[in-house]
Formats: sequence, C-alpha cells, structure tokens
Amino acid sequence: MSSRREKIEAMLQDEPQDDFLRYSLAMEQASAGEQEPALELLEQLTTQSSPYVPAFFRSGQILAEAGQTAAARTFLRDGIDEARNQGDMHAAAEMSELLAELGQGGDVEL
Repeated sequence: MSSRREKIEAMLQDEPQDDFLRYSLAMEQASAGEQEPALELLEQLTTQSSPYVPAFFRSGQILAEAGQTAAARTFLRDGIDEARNQGDMHAAAEMSELLAELGQGGDVEL
C-alpha cells in the first residue's frame, strides 16, 4: 500500500499545477522534518499569480517553530493581505491570531 505522500506525488504527475496537491506535498514534507523543501514549495504557492492563502499560514507556522520570527511575521502579514483580497476572512483571522502570538514572544532570531 502506498503512503499518503506517494499518492500525492503520483497525483502530481498528472496534475503538476494543482495547488491543493502541491500544498499537501509541502505538508507531508514538513511532517517528515523536511522544512527547507516544504518552505520552498509553500513559497512558490504564495508567489504565483493567484496566491494560495493556506501556504502563507503554514509558512508562518514553520518559520515560527524554527525561531525565525521576523520571517514568519512577513509571511503572515502578506497572507493576511492576500486573504482579505480573496475574501477569506477566516484565514485572515487565523493568521492575525498567530501574528499576535508572535508579537508577545518578542523578536527571537536563531
């Protein structure tokens, strides 16, 4: 039986530009401790012509977990703006909440 990641990778062979599949692969990479490739894929999703809003939030989370607070804040602020542009107030609120939490923790850079 194939792993979830293998299934996602197989589906991406047929639909390489599917945002949800690309996001799902990034989530699998992050879960496996592969933060760099996950962040690269997430960044691609945030910089395409129609940015994929959940990628901003997950990027912010990964960077915050790694102690890269300033970078996390940048992704979250950009994500909040994009979520509002796309009318996704729920996502904007979630990112605002994480941004506020990071503000309380100070500027710790590793």
